[in-house]
Amino acid sequence: MSGSEMSGFISAMLAAGLMAAVPLVLAALGEAVSERSGLLNLGIEGMMLAGAFFGFFAAYQTGSVVAGIIAGIAAGLLLGLVFGFLTITLQVDQVLVGLAITIFSGGLTAFLYRDIFGRQNPSANVTPLTIALPGLRDLPIVGPALFDRQLLFYIAYLLVPVFALLLARTRFGLNVRAVGESPFAADAAGVSVARTRYLAIAIGGSMAGFAGAFLAVADLKIFQVGMTVGMGFIALAITMVGGWNPWRILITAVLFGMLRSLGNGLQIIGVDVRTEFITMLPYVGIMVAMVLLAGRTALPSALGVPYARGRR
Repeated sequence: MSGSEMSGFISAMLAAGLMAAVPLVLAALGEAVSERSGLLNLGIEGMMLAGAFFGFFAAYQTGSVVAGIIAGIAAGLLLGLVFGFLTITLQVDQVLVGLAITIFSGGLTAFLYRDIFGRQNPSANVTPLTIALPGLRDLPIVGPALFDRQLLFYIAYLLVPVFALLLARTRFGLNVRAVGESPFAADAAGVSVARTRYLAIAIGGSMAGFAGAFLAVADLKIFQVGMTVGMGFIALAITMVGGWNPWRILITAVLFGMLRSLGNGLQIIGVDVRTEFITMLPYVGIMVAMVLLAGRTALPSALGVPYARGRR
């Protein structure tokens, strides 16, 4: 392969990997807030799927990317509040509620899609706003991958420093970390555990819905039954591997995205390798990382533990 071909290959790989990482970054950032508050949200997969369907449906009906993204966020927010009501107010087991939401969303979106569209496979007629930065987009390798992308791509990555600031430098972030580590002490200090956790799961659900809507509206512009194919659970794993730190989450998600794009890249340049092997590499990488970091990762002390005032 010539030098120009190699540069083109690397640039294409980088572009595909960064795009594939966007839904994971969005969902994992929201999950980081939820888990730091003590809520283990296994319903993130279902929230992403609901965001994908309702975001696609809104975009398909209106032809608007903005309407699609708002609808997806709203769907994720609603399921997040349902999760919060059942686990915070009613104190139902978080694992069971999360799995129930994922199963419910899978069935609901499949039913609605087949009922509305039948055997059709429509695509949303939307055109996401693209921002091309003059001069920078002409840089070799990184130019097209970083400086000629749609607005939502930039928004997703700009949310990383926003969430880093939110968790580390704000009173809300301090409250989230406090109720996730010691809700009794936080309550004694005057922090409302229930309100803080409701806000945290609202953020987590909204971000999961945003991630699903981005996938269906801005990236693929289609909806398929079960299209998230476990991405929510991968986002959950990325959150833990990243240690609930937005910057580490970003790095982990991008590495996962790059590995996901590796199979297509090798096929393009004619490398004879089984695609099934390449496809499983990102998931193997996540499992290896979790095993290696298992002893070094300190879970929030109250993760998955319901809290009721006056009861220990």
